[in-house]
Amino acid sequence: MVHYRELVKALSRLELDSHSRLIAHAAPGSARLLAGGDESLVAAVMAVTETVCMPAFTSRAAIVPPFGPEDNGLAYGEDDAANFDSEIFTPDLPVDTELGEVAELFRNHPETARSDHPLLSFSVRGAPESIERQSLNEPLAPIGWMAEFDADVLLIGVDHRVNVALHWAERQVGRKTFVRWALTEKGVVTCTNMPGCSQGFNAIEERLGGEVRRTVIGPLTMEAIALRDLVNIASAWIREDPRALLCDRPSCPECAAVRKDVRQPDPSDPGRPGVAGTF
Repeated sequence: MVHYRELVKALSRLELDSHSRLIAHAAPGSARLLAGGDESLVAAVMAVTETVCMPAFTSRAAIVPPFGPEDNGLAYGEDDAANFDSEIFTPDLPVDTELGEVAELFRNHPETARSDHPLLSFSVRGAPESIERQSLNEPLAPIGWMAEFDADVLLIGVDHRVNVALHWAERQVGRKTFVRWALTEKGVVTCTNMPGCSQGFNAIEERLGGEVRRTVIGPLTMEAIALRDLVNIASAWIREDPRALLCDRPSCPECAAVRKDVRQPDPSDPGRPGVAGTF
C-alpha cells in the first residue's frame, strides 16, 4: 500500500512544488493501491502544487439528433432510444465514471470550482480564471490558459489516451473538430469545436524522449511533462504528418472523418498546416 507521505515525495521527485500548475489525470480504481484511498491522492496533489485542473466530463448529457452536419463522426437517428438515458447537465452532475474516483472527489472538494460546459467541464483549484475562458465554442480553452502559465501534465497510472492536452495540440493546428449536442436546464445546446478520438494518442511517446519525468511508487507509475512542450511536439508532428495520433480502428467514425478532411501539405509553403482549416 502507498501512503500519503510517499505520494508527496513522489510528486516532489517529478519536480513539482508549490509553484506548479497541473492538468492531472488519475487511473480509476487506484484507491485499492493507496493506504488512504483516493482521498490521499487528491490531498497529496493539492498539498504539493499551487493550481490543479482535472477533467470533469459528462458525456451522458449528450444527445444525438435525427440529422446534422455531414462527416461529423456520428450516426444520426440510429439509436434514438439512447437519448432517453441522457441526463440534464447541472453543476452537481457526477463526472463520467471512466474518469475515475479521483476526478469525482476533486470535483466535490470545497476548494474547487467547476466550469459549466455540459459535456467537457473542468474542475480547478487555484485559478478560476482558467475555466472562465471556456465557452460552448471553445471547450478546451482552460488547457490553453494552463499552457500560457507553464503548467505540467500529470499522468497517474494512466497513459496518453486520457491526455486531453493532446486535443489542444490538435486544435492549435486546425485539425477537424466536431459538433455535439447536450441537455441543459435551459434546453438543448449546440457544442462546437469538440475534439475527436484519443485512442491513437499513445503514439506520442516515441516523440517525447527525455521530456518526460517519471517515477514509480509501489504499483503506480507517475509521469509529468511540461504542457507547452507536449503541445509543441504534438503540433509539429501533426503539421509534418496530418494523420499523426489518429487511431487505426477501421470502425472509428471520428478518425475516419479527420482522414477525409486531410489535405496534402504544400511543399512550397512549409508553414502551411497539413489539415484543413485554421485556428
